[in-house]
Amino acid sequence: MLEKKEVLFRKAEEFILQCYQELGKSEDEVTTRLQLIKDEIDLYGYYEHTYEELEHGAKMAWRNSNRCIGRLFWNSLHVIDRRHLESEEDIAEALLHHIEFATNKGKIKPTITVFRQQKEEGKQVRIWNHQLLRYAGYETEYGFIGDPASIDFTEKCRELGWEGAKTHFDVLPLVVQVDGAEPKLYSIPEDIVLEVPMVHPTMPAFSDLGLKWYGTPLISDMRLEIGGIQYTAAPFNGWYMETEIGARNFADTDRYNMLPKVASLMELDTTTNATMWKDKALIELNLAVVHSFKEKGVSIVDHHTAAMQFKHFEEREAESCRHVTGEWAWLIPPVSPAATHIFHKSYENKIVLPNYFYQDRLY
Repeated sequence: MLEKKEVLFRKAEEFILQCYQELGKSEDEVTTRLQLIKDEIDLYGYYEHTYEELEHGAKMAWRNSNRCIGRLFWNSLHVIDRRHLESEEDIAEALLHHIEFATNKGKIKPTITVFRQQKEEGKQVRIWNHQLLRYAGYETEYGFIGDPASIDFTEKCRELGWEGAKTHFDVLPLVVQVDGAEPKLYSIPEDIVLEVPMVHPTMPAFSDLGLKWYGTPLISDMRLEIGGIQYTAAPFNGWYMETEIGARNFADTDRYNMLPKVASLMELDTTTNATMWKDKALIELNLAVVHSFKEKGVSIVDHHTAAMQFKHFEEREAESCRHVTGEWAWLIPPVSPAATHIFHKSYENKIVLPNYFYQDRLY
């Protein structure tokens, strides 16, 4: 127990020294705060962040996220403190508020909602959803309906009593679990889910595909670690880069697998790879995503602009004497990566704290 307390204090000290330096705090403030934290850890085995520490720590975690190309905007993150909430109902209500606040009628705000920290084994808030908004997936004898990536979670929701309409775009409910109790299920009201119907600027028949996607990507199953404290429920969002939808969600063969249908609309020769039909269809699919979001007034960034923004982020970090880490395979966009500067660079894939981490699924 003593060793755990010492490890926690070392992590807290490392965080406070950097956080307070970035916030322009004095040496006396650092010393006083570290003594308070040490006293708390000695007494309880943990400590509580101030809101200021939580806010800046969450921003630092975004700045340190090796897989994220959108880190230029780390300091604009809205941090909503919901650490006082205990019941599943209150937590679900806070999640619905996050969806509505972050979506902001299309002018998307980067946002994180932080629920209470894990103080002991088994005592934690968990959100079972991978994203707060996600489409259901069903496996039938005739093939897949909806998003194949959601099949396991959809089945778990059905076991908990939820039934979808079995369309390709059924919004899944929220599943919240507190301290190992039975998970509880909450429907998401339709009026807070902003969806974008897909249209193409020069291909009217594209709309016949009936595609749409939700406007706000809200990752909800990762753990936030700040100064040794674990926040097991801290859903966050930015806005979409178009390739996430056009080159992955719609195009991957184990997702919606739309490239053959787009190629058919374009009357491309799909009998041989040499015609580059996949490439042509992929570009038009991504063009449709960007066009549709912009026409609907929903925030989105194309992959070339995102890469330029990342370059700006790298320059700013260099000015601040901070080393940019990154996971190259995730930072390069899945469309035309060689046309970005990122493709031609290497990055150290080193984990810097604070940061966000994957957790084991509970289903």
